[in-house]
Amino acid sequence: MNSAEWKEKLLSIRKGFFDSAVKSNASNINAFETEYLGRKGFLTLLLRDLKDFSLEEKKLLGHLGNTLKSEIANKLSELKNKFGSVSSPSGIKNDFDLTLPAYPYSKGSLHPITQTINKITEIFLKLGFSVAEGPFIENEYYNFEALNIPEDHSSRDMHDTFYSDIKDSKNKDLLLRTHTSPVQIRTMEKLKPPLRIISPGRVFRRDAIDASHSFVFYQIEGFYVDRNVSMADLKWTLETFIKELFGEKAKLRFRPSYFPFVEPGAEVDMSCVFCPPIGNDKKGKCPVCKDTGWIEVLGAGVIHPKVLKSCGYDSDKWSGFAFGAGIERFAMLLFGIKDMRVLYENDLRILKQL
Repeated sequence: MNSAEWKEKLLSIRKGFFDSAVKSNASNINAFETEYLGRKGFLTLLLRDLKDFSLEEKKLLGHLGNTLKSEIANKLSELKNKFGSVSSPSGIKNDFDLTLPAYPYSKGSLHPITQTINKITEIFLKLGFSVAEGPFIENEYYNFEALNIPEDHSSRDMHDTFYSDIKDSKNKDLLLRTHTSPVQIRTMEKLKPPLRIISPGRVFRRDAIDASHSFVFYQIEGFYVDRNVSMADLKWTLETFIKELFGEKAKLRFRPSYFPFVEPGAEVDMSCVFCPPIGNDKKGKCPVCKDTGWIEVLGAGVIHPKVLKSCGYDSDKWSGFAFGAGIERFAMLLFGIKDMRVLYENDLRILKQL
């Protein structure tokens, strides 16, 4: 075949395609495409014959062939858009209705712990607090010393704290933080009062796993530093928070307690959400509060002057309050869970119900 014959055959293919295109329909468009552009299509086979021509002829004839190939592809695309639905090569008709809803795939959801953190954070943001974060790996200074925790305090013992064999640049032992309170120290070192900060995050302790304890769990630290801050400010803040989280019927009570980093300190209880009010005839029925009607939820108090001084604050000028709580405890109360281990077993049958 010489170049003139090749061109004549190319024109014949072009005429045949466009004459047939007028008669094409939705049922034969795929076969029509295969007939001209398939592996053994008219144009495909003709383009393969170019190997027998000289380099100069290949450049000229190849350009003509590729131009026709583009014209055919554009026309086929136009026809497919016109018909809207086409038949597959296997003969199965594929009809697309863009107005139909999408396939109902299962949607993911936030873990109950994440939902609880979000709810708590939202409430404190409304009260003017900001969110701060800190590292999981701390040294003794931020985890204990700056918080006025003495060297002989039981929380420093190996049976309570995960220590590392590595020391930092100041020769302080490194450890996994046992509470989120180090964030309070790091924040006050960087910023000047007034400050309103919360810090939710993961903490680590050498606790045995049971219905209410785990060696890895979540806490939230909160503190407020300003002029003339008192226990009255702490009480109002916590009562507002609890009522926002659990409803107006929720009640709080404060019991005197000792924490090295606050003075005075208090344990904070809220009314039990699992049992009826105190004094009814259903005693002995609540395994959560043991029929006391109260559940311990927070530790709090006025920030100790030594803690303020360790951060460079003048304790005669500034005062503040701080509180800390386990987020799992709030999650259990919000979702009616009596065993904390449920939150970490990843049983989808349970998590989907929460």
